[in-house]
Amino acid sequence: MLTIQRAIREIHTNVVAPRLTRFTLRAPKRVEVEYGNGDKFSLSAEFLRIHSPAVDGKLKSIGGEKVISGRRHVGIMSAEPVGNYGVRIVFDDLHKTGIYTWDYFFHLGSNKFSLSKDYISTLKRHGLSRDPGRRRSFAGCSSSPPSS
Repeated sequence: MLTIQRAIREIHTNVVAPRLTRFTLRAPKRVEVEYGNGDKFSLSAEFLRIHSPAVDGKLKSIGGEKVISGRRHVGIMSAEPVGNYGVRIVFDDLHKTGIYTWDYFFHLGSNKFSLSKDYISTLKRHGLSRDPGRRRSFAGCSSSPPSS
């Protein structure tokens, strides 16, 4: 999977996307982009988070594959412009190091179905879920009020 991700990034950087004509943040759940050729894409926060162009410390490396799981309910807090070529998206899980270029948005939108299908297959193969894991309770702590 890692080799495939590298190949995709290399390919998308060599493909010239049409000119971006509109970027709309629909916080907290999606971004909409529109291009000069008429292509329009609505990309969910979860989809953008799992396809972050940044290296992320919350990745699990399983059999050489880098997998992000448990991001079904992630939200977008903000999108900060970076030059004239993209935005830095700040997610509510505090991930904010990826810069999404207009070309990368085009790549993601153009390949949304296959990327999503591959992601779900990878999660299933490794027994992971899109849903966040349950929080662990601390020893000796209880969610019920103390008895008097």
